[in-house]
Amino acid sequence: MPVLDELDAAALRAWGDTGLAALGRARVEIDALNVFPVPDGDTGTNLFLTFEAGVTAAAAELTSDPAALTAAFSRGALLGARGNSGVILSQLLRGMSESFSHLTVPVRGQELGAALGRAAELGYAAVARPVEGTVLTVMRAAAAAASADQSLDLVATVGRATGAARDALAKTPDQLAALKAAGVVDAGGRGLVVLLEALQTVVTGGAAPTTSWERPTATPDRPVHGADPLGPAFEVMYLVETSDEAAPSLRLALDELGESVVVVGGDGLWNVHVHADDPGSVIEAGVAVGRPFRIRVTSLAEAVRPSEGAGARGVVAVVPGRGLAALFESVGATVVDGGPGQRPSLEQLIDATLARAASEIILLPNDSDHLAAAEVAADHLRGQGLRVAVVPTRAPVQGLAALAVHDATRRFDDDVVAMTSAAGSTRHGGITLAVREAITSAGICQAGDVLGLIDGDIAVIGSDLTVVAQEVVDRMLSGGGELVTIVQGMGSAGELAGAVKEHIHRTRPEVEVVCYDGEQAHYPLLLGVE
Repeated sequence: MPVLDELDAAALRAWGDTGLAALGRARVEIDALNVFPVPDGDTGTNLFLTFEAGVTAAAAELTSDPAALTAAFSRGALLGARGNSGVILSQLLRGMSESFSHLTVPVRGQELGAALGRAAELGYAAVARPVEGTVLTVMRAAAAAASADQSLDLVATVGRATGAARDALAKTPDQLAALKAAGVVDAGGRGLVVLLEALQTVVTGGAAPTTSWERPTATPDRPVHGADPLGPAFEVMYLVETSDEAAPSLRLALDELGESVVVVGGDGLWNVHVHADDPGSVIEAGVAVGRPFRIRVTSLAEAVRPSEGAGARGVVAVVPGRGLAALFESVGATVVDGGPGQRPSLEQLIDATLARAASEIILLPNDSDHLAAAEVAADHLRGQGLRVAVVPTRAPVQGLAALAVHDATRRFDDDVVAMTSAAGSTRHGGITLAVREAITSAGICQAGDVLGLIDGDIAVIGSDLTVVAQEVVDRMLSGGGELVTIVQGMGSAGELAGAVKEHIHRTRPEVEVVCYDGEQAHYPLLLGVE
């Protein structure tokens, strides 16, 4: 990767992807550091969810304009912000977006310094009672270092900002008693350092120095996480459509009703975060100035989960296509939409799992690209008291095989082992079309070529759908098999499925064949062999 002298849209997209991956790796560490303002151990997860919402929104914005891209990023983060830390992060991103929107020159060292300064300014303005020793302190230190010498290039500016943020983070326990008592640095500030280190990695074109912090150790007399018996009972969050002029008065009104008040946004849309004993009054304050929506009220006490015998074991599956979704739902699974190029968000996986109201959950990602998100979701849900396992299904046909042996009446571990074994014993394949010239494991393909995949690798390249599909099935059955599952996609895939089924009956009459109408996009056929 080259060293960058300016931040263009490609660099900002790279920062989004790199930062999200870095937050994913540091999420557990940051959760463990979380003791302020509420020791609920979810700051890392909330930062990940918020940043992920921004990355997703930016990915949908087809633009090469850094200002437009950053605006989409900050708005996505605003709409998807979770928790106190996530709301503040969305405001920091808004500050950068505002600064970039006025530029007529490339984003280099001086311009980035100004953007970080605006982010710090808006961050402090968003919080009703700013507290030093938090992410705000770390952001201000980074901004000050970045703008101290306006003659520096982009690499030096990012390096100074990141170094100053690390130093400020190390000093946070001396500024906030709650941190010193727990022996930790500020969790939100740690998340900001992670994102600045990711930006430094992108700008320098290689690995930048990274840091990590020891997790606190809980003791009986000093628990790190848990509900504060003296603090407010509920976290209230909502979006509200109101004028920008009304936001300051709303912030003041909420400050009289609760704690940890953060009101961020602009251009008629604001995100509200409050800790309070009376959620109704907090919501009414929003009604007084506009239209609150997407209201979320969460108990800050330990979440109440179903007892061991309260709910049946649930299965949550990521599935592409309406037909496949109906098939998975018909056997009792909760479905999350997702397929090639449509990665489900962490929030979708968590919400779908919680909606099952079961104490034991099995996740079926059904795509290699979804495995990481499923593992992160499972780890987060375990922290909320659920028993969760991920069966590493890499294709919907493996998910179907796992569901076929699912038995909620046996021990959880035995059920997971049986489902994992069934999925692992199922070879998976598919037929798709090449969208561009590329070098593959089967040779060079051209746009429009028919590609046959086996276990995730391109194994056959051809020009005829039927010929390629039949060759893929023959190769998959060459090692044996008793059952072939065919899932036909959208369009005229029914004829193709019929031709493949007839080929199997003619060449291997001992093999059973089942066909489903999956209605999935991009893949005329999905294939499984057990």
